[in-house]
Amino acid sequence: MTPSVPAVLAEIAGLAIRNTMPDVHPADRASSLGLSALLLSMAAEVWDGTAARLVEENRAVRALLARAGEVGLDFAALAAGDDADLRISSLQAGNDALRAALITLHAAAEAKGAALEADIWAELVASTERRKMAASPV
Repeated sequence: MTPSVPAVLAEIAGLAIRNTMPDVHPADRASSLGLSALLLSMAAEVWDGTAARLVEENRAVRALLARAGEVGLDFAALAAGDDADLRISSLQAGNDALRAALITLHAAAEAKGAALEADIWAELVASTERRKMAASPV
């Protein structure tokens, strides 16, 4: 979820504090409470699956990086990594590093017309599907 769940929860906490003031107009209070409820629902949905999604994505990207030799690159160190630390912050940091390398790999695969490019696109599509929320329009 962008912004991150902790940032959303902090914003909701701020809304709750501001709405305890007696001079808040009832319509503003109702709007803030409705928005807070929606954000809490979304945060709960995202938070529940975040670790599983990041582990799945990290494994998929590592498998692609292991094939970097097909286009003359070497991402063996990143490809050999693992997700031993299951804290969301650690998984996300690993995901960020892997995705940065994937961009480089994708550019090289595209430039060389390598078959690897289709596999990268397939993972990017799968990654987008993993991030869909119940309220997503499509």
